[in-house]
Amino acid sequence: MFVVEVKHLSKNYEYYRKRPGLWGSITGLFNRDKLTTEAVKDISFSIEEGELVGFLGPNGAGKTTTLKVLSGILYPTSGDARVLGYTPFKRQAGYQKSFALVMGQKNQLWWDLPPRESFMLNKEIYEVTDEEFRQSLDEFGELLGIRDVLDVPVRKLSLGQRMKCELTAALIHRPKVLFLDEPTIGLDVVAQKNIRDFIKKYNELKKTTIILTSHYMEDIAQLCRRVIIIDQGRIVFDGRLDDLIKRYAQHKLLTVMASDSGIPRGEVEQYGDIVEYTPAKVVFKVPRDHVKSAASKILSSNLPVDDILISEMPVDDVVRMIFNRS
Repeated sequence: MFVVEVKHLSKNYEYYRKRPGLWGSITGLFNRDKLTTEAVKDISFSIEEGELVGFLGPNGAGKTTTLKVLSGILYPTSGDARVLGYTPFKRQAGYQKSFALVMGQKNQLWWDLPPRESFMLNKEIYEVTDEEFRQSLDEFGELLGIRDVLDVPVRKLSLGQRMKCELTAALIHRPKVLFLDEPTIGLDVVAQKNIRDFIKKYNELKKTTIILTSHYMEDIAQLCRRVIIIDQGRIVFDGRLDDLIKRYAQHKLLTVMASDSGIPRGEVEQYGDIVEYTPAKVVFKVPRDHVKSAASKILSSNLPVDDILISEMPVDDVVRMIFNRS
């Protein structure tokens, strides 16, 4: 069953060019140059119930615009989008109660009030019963560890604590679809991991369909089996993350760990392109088809090798290559 269906969706923005100088401002009152930006260009995809999909792209690629169309904030210029059988831009009450949108750069919590007050406001807006509200608050308090901050003004919380409370506010009505736009932006490494762990556990427990955008490739690598990559408004890849790496990463990384005596650089340059070197550790970039033979040659040599590790190229490097090509 497809929860999200997008067919030939496009979204254009119209704006006017400002002419320089006082005279340009005066003439602009009577004759303006109208321009059009194509933010999303004829994209199509579908997402099944319970999927957690990474939605990737550089700044300005059309990610946030697509999420805003799916959440009903924006009207599409052309094409069709349906979520849970609803047309988002019609903003039907049934749909409003069935999804949530969390944007890492925008707050929905009241700045001077404790998070509990914002949660109670959302409870009334979404018509959540008292019993369901208590259960949700207990559940999220446990999963996110926010019980100690529920009555602290939002302005006094750390960024990580605020994002946990933002997620709680968005999920208080238990939506079936969750749109996450950069939920870990600006967080430290520990806070990012906590948010990732929660998203993964919540998806497994509730089978909520989630679309996640992030510039932190660790988020995508840890959470998403499937990724959709959009660049300049068009989808350039839609498939499994493993297939993305195999298709676009023609090389693997071969890491050689040396004993105390170390490995001279001149004796290992023949085995591949060196991307990192110290006497105790050498990292090669080796064509995918030659990795086994290269590892075998190194092991059969007289080099003081303690261990060899074969790994895929980092996800962010692969995605960067796709952007450069497109």
